[in-house]
Formats: sequence, C-alpha cells, structure tokens
Amino acid sequence: MKKLVLILGAAGLMTLGACEKKTPAENATLAAGDNQEAALDNAGENMEAVADNATTTAGEAAADNAADNLHDAADAAKDASVNKADAIHDAAKK
Repeated sequence: MKKLVLILGAAGLMTLGACEKKTPAENATLAAGDNQEAALDNAGENMEAVADNATTTAGEAAADNAADNLHDAADAAKDASVNKADAIHDAAKK
C-alpha cells in the first residue's frame, strides 16, 4: 500500500511539473534576475566591509545605509524578475 501511495504521489507531481514548464523567455528573465540579485548582494556585502573599516561614525553610518539600500535593491530586482516571468507565463497561456 505504501508503494502504491508513493507511486501515485510521484506520478501526480510529475504531471504537475509537466504542466508548469517554463518557457525560454521565463528562464532567461529569472536568470537575469538572479544575476542582478547576486551582483547587488555582493555590492552590499562589500559596502558592509567598507562600513566595518570606516574611521568615523558618520562614515560607518553612511556605508551601512548604502549596504542596506543595495540589499533592498537586490530583493527588488529578484521580485521584479519573478513578476515579469509570471507575466510571460500568463501571456503564454492565452
């Protein structure tokens, strides 16, 4: 019985996966978003290092703020790419 449930569950997941294949345009959009997110996150990490090495409190605060902004921009880039990929997917369905 356990094997039957496992096989039916796997078959159901494979069927669901087949229905939701991404188009090349979706994949490219998501990959571009991942690349932007990674680049902005790396820049944010570098700015955090700048903040750690700042010699004044004001310099540290400015660098920390810039790092936060870069991390927020990374999140926004990822969200935008996911939204665009979803729009591409929805348009392909029509």
